[in-house]
Amino acid sequence: MVNGILGTTKDWKFGAEQFVKQLPDKVIVHCSERNVSKLTLDGIDVMGERLAEEVVELIQRNPEARKISFVGHSMGGLVARYAIGRLYRPPKSDNTEEGSNDASDGDSRGTICGLEAMNFITVATPHLGSRGNNQVPFLFGVTAIEKVATYVIHWIFRRTGRHLFLTDAEKDEVPLLRRLVDDCGDLHFMSALSTFHRRATYANVGYDHIVGWRTASIRRICDLPK
Repeated sequence: MVNGILGTTKDWKFGAEQFVKQLPDKVIVHCSERNVSKLTLDGIDVMGERLAEEVVELIQRNPEARKISFVGHSMGGLVARYAIGRLYRPPKSDNTEEGSNDASDGDSRGTICGLEAMNFITVATPHLGSRGNNQVPFLFGVTAIEKVATYVIHWIFRRTGRHLFLTDAEKDEVPLLRRLVDDCGDLHFMSALSTFHRRATYANVGYDHIVGWRTASIRRICDLPK
């Protein structure tokens, strides 16, 4: 479970307790500890690398684990998307003949650090970034204010702010959030997502003043419930 910007492990305390309560002795619930408070301002890629290292260490401490799921809140969903791109392992097609029924589903789909990928869930995560009309509701949809925010957000949220507002790209480069929609070198972002049996995004239709409905649900404004 991955917290959002300026968040801590305490943000997931209630949720973690409910998982354990509903599935006692069946799940290992871990609230990420590597990216908390001001460390969440270091950039999505830096946090993603930290999370990937944390997951590897957690798996090593729990060798009985066979499956893995991620739940990310707000920016934590983007961090988790980066981390799984680093942790992705391709299908072991070289160990089985084509068309063989002996390969496990995990092997045929690829794995996340050797584990079968089950659920990838994000809650109020700005998948499309925070740049654009009404992507950050408390800016009131005023174009002038939204443009100013693009240039000053890094003063508040530092490198993470640049990533969220898509201003991190150097000349001839693509912003990080746009790179997350494809495989990029040794980071297999989309291949990793495709390994999960279930993928879900949850968005607040109203009263979320930080993350707009469109960017959290990856939907057009015309799809907003009446």
